[in-house]
Amino acid sequence: MPPTRGRSISPQRANKKSKRAKTPKSDLNTIFAPGLLKPSNVQRLHASYAQSEPFKYAAVNQLFDDTLLKDVSKEIMDNIYFTEKETDIYKVNQTGDLASLSYLSKEQLALFPSLNILRNALYSATFRDFLRTVTGCDALSGSKQDMSINSYKKGCHLLNHDDVIGTRRVHLLNQNMATRVTSIDSPIVCRRVSYILYLPLPYGQPWKSSYGGALELYPVEESVTGVLEPLTAPSKVIPPSWNQFVFFEVQPGRSFHSVEEVVVEPGPDGTQRLSVSGWFHKPQHGEEGHIPPEDADAGREKSSLEQLSSSSTQLRPYPSEFTPKSFLSTEDTMFLSEYLNPVYLSPKTMKALAARFADESSIELHTFLRKSLSNRLEQCLRDDDRDDQLSRAARTNDGGGRAIIPSHNCGVGGGRGWQAKGPPHKLRYCVLARNRPNSKGPDVQTGQHTLRNLQNNLFPSSAFRAWLALLSSMIPHKYTVEARRFRPGLDYTLARSEQSAARLDVVLGLTPIEVGSVNDWESGRYGGWECYMAPHKGEDDPAVYRSGHSKAIAQGASNDKDDEEQDGEDHDGTLLVAQPGFNRLLIVFRDAGVLSFVKYLSAEAPGCRWDICGEWEVEDRESGSESEE
Repeated sequence: MPPTRGRSISPQRANKKSKRAKTPKSDLNTIFAPGLLKPSNVQRLHASYAQSEPFKYAAVNQLFDDTLLKDVSKEIMDNIYFTEKETDIYKVNQTGDLASLSYLSKEQLALFPSLNILRNALYSATFRDFLRTVTGCDALSGSKQDMSINSYKKGCHLLNHDDVIGTRRVHLLNQNMATRVTSIDSPIVCRRVSYILYLPLPYGQPWKSSYGGALELYPVEESVTGVLEPLTAPSKVIPPSWNQFVFFEVQPGRSFHSVEEVVVEPGPDGTQRLSVSGWFHKPQHGEEGHIPPEDADAGREKSSLEQLSSSSTQLRPYPSEFTPKSFLSTEDTMFLSEYLNPVYLSPKTMKALAARFADESSIELHTFLRKSLSNRLEQCLRDDDRDDQLSRAARTNDGGGRAIIPSHNCGVGGGRGWQAKGPPHKLRYCVLARNRPNSKGPDVQTGQHTLRNLQNNLFPSSAFRAWLALLSSMIPHKYTVEARRFRPGLDYTLARSEQSAARLDVVLGLTPIEVGSVNDWESGRYGGWECYMAPHKGEDDPAVYRSGHSKAIAQGASNDKDDEEQDGEDHDGTLLVAQPGFNRLLIVFRDAGVLSFVKYLSAEAPGCRWDICGEWEVEDRESGSESEE
């Protein structure tokens, strides 16, 4: 669930001298749905919780009195302002922290009588005892209230995570591109129970599964390093339903979940996935059951955030030593001419490109592959999207004219050799097996044949190594290469960095452009763009980036000095944004600590985002020292 931040849900100044309003215990039976707190119902939920998979959770079909909840939704829509928030892991419209209700003036609080009743009921001692009995968890704080209202409209999503973070101060970029500062005060797990209360709008109209927005729960398995990681696909999907309450104990490295992208248009009736969500925290200092931080941290498993922060790519060494030269050998030129546009083998062109790369540390080469090769490949990949039901035309819902989210097994398996790669709290996309599975004949004239040829033969070759060395003025020592397929509505990578060494990234974009249409990929509306961010400070969260600025660059917005001064701070966080395209080679020298990711690919995309992605460990050719810090 996305983090809740901000202390005011009203544009007026809150009165911090106001006392917290309390809900009398005698009123709770009329506030909650009939029979909710009965011992027999609590025991039934406890038994269901104990047997639930893929991790322990419970779903209450009707939590509150329906009249109260209708009044709550009206107060929300009439009086509360939502801010669009976006990072590499989510896009959502969210309010500030509803704990601020306690500090509103009487006049302000009068706007939210039902919402105040709901909040106080949720954090009442009676309901906290209900949660403890169902889940079997330890004590829950009554003073620490952490909740917000989230509106998922078209395009909103929340990617895989386990809800385990410490105290985290986040000032996100809003639509006006204000400054964001992100920091982590402590890695201690503070959250104990996570919850979500659904209020999908409009009231009285069932939320269809084709709208998206379902809560997805993931099973885990032990990795080769002994760390529990989520599988690439969820095993439990819970669509939103009015007045439904879903909750689970936060479990480091286990409680992995996500929210599907919402694909339905809001329309005149305001269709949206509205919810109240938040956490029950461990008892605070002075409360019964409080545990000092040093004791709470003992023996805990790594959260998804910490696992993400410590990501590292495994590289393979070349089989032979490399002697730098000032030109390509005849043998290397002949080999590369089978693949590359001849212009990129010209000594004069190579010299000019090397000078440009030395100045800018990045370069993008259009029409990189030979036309005879690229033309055939583009049509093959377009056909593959159609055949795998991943083109937009194949995924359009005839009833509403909207693109539906494909199933997690789309594009994988079969005889072409694509497999889903994870774990999804770090990345998810499809990779191509090095060898064709179940081969019964020549693998020719197919997209997979060409991609496998580029992946297995061109990128790892000594000739391409020599070509890279000339263009970058660096010596490539180790590398990794893979063909990647990002499916609409499913795939992405989250922000990561190498903390100790620089890398040379080489990405050959192979995303087909729809025939006879405007290239909407350039607008940034579909996501799938490659983004590089400046190194984060010591306590910054590596999973968060300046999304507003990235989108502005993607859409060609002005980035001159006047704009920077108007925003109050220059936007030096975003180093580079590259949109998906076909037959474009992007080469980037990525310093240690620089973040990179591929933005989640929206279900609205015309088709898959394809590429060949390589990463090299390099040594500075002139200094003779490796690019490490």
